[in-house]
Amino acid sequence: MTQRVTIASWNINSVRFRLEAVERFLREAAPDILCLQETKVEDGLFPHPLFEQLGYGHRAIKGQRMHHGVAILSRLPLADHGHHDWQDNGEARHIGVRLPGGVRLENVYVPAGGDVPDVDANPKFAQKLAFIERMTRWSEALTEPTLIVGDFNIAPLESDVWSHKQLLDVVSHTPIEVEALGRLQAAHGWVDLGRRFHPAPARLFTWWSYRAKDWAASDRGRRLDHMWASPAVAETAVAHHVYEPCRAWLKPSDHIPILTEFAW
Repeated sequence: MTQRVTIASWNINSVRFRLEAVERFLREAAPDILCLQETKVEDGLFPHPLFEQLGYGHRAIKGQRMHHGVAILSRLPLADHGHHDWQDNGEARHIGVRLPGGVRLENVYVPAGGDVPDVDANPKFAQKLAFIERMTRWSEALTEPTLIVGDFNIAPLESDVWSHKQLLDVVSHTPIEVEALGRLQAAHGWVDLGRRFHPAPARLFTWWSYRAKDWAASDRGRRLDHMWASPAVAETAVAHHVYEPCRAWLKPSDHIPILTEFAW
């Protein structure tokens, strides 16, 4: 019997500050599973009651005070909770679980990398590339059917940014980052579900800076949020959606939710 499962991902930029937005999204889109990044809350202060009330009785969290933090909120049972320290410094940037049926779900928040795309001048940029390299080594050894989602903080394709030419030297779209992400994708044959259903050069932004006076009018977006699947898992995907109206909600995140529908 085929089961329809919907999995969403959203860099919420503080789950407690944007709790009303999260609740609205869960009520309107009703995903079976929501993966959050940048929750910015210690585990003991995570707002469990709301999610329990909304039916997301299964949760896996990895929090940190004021920074980073990831969570998986689910209507479906979750097993084998665990995390990888791809940052190699204890930061809360990953949480993983096993879903019913055996698929692994990995939720990741890749470091932004600072402002200067130079590994010698900017330690944050070097850490970002090292993080992706550790993910690549992990992907090479991966044997389970897996879905990895989250804020990758890289817009790989020319059509993934508002201006390829103007952003070539801007962290998130530099050639060195794009090449590193390409090696990561090749290491496991990951299928980019966003571009599978919305092939380039279709517009598919997921992030707009807070600095823009009118983000919608300027539309200087980037596709920083991704869902990648093992080939076998990708074959079960039936649709992929982006929820751009969420960027205009009260107290918005600078990211919007993305969601993939699967038939398992």
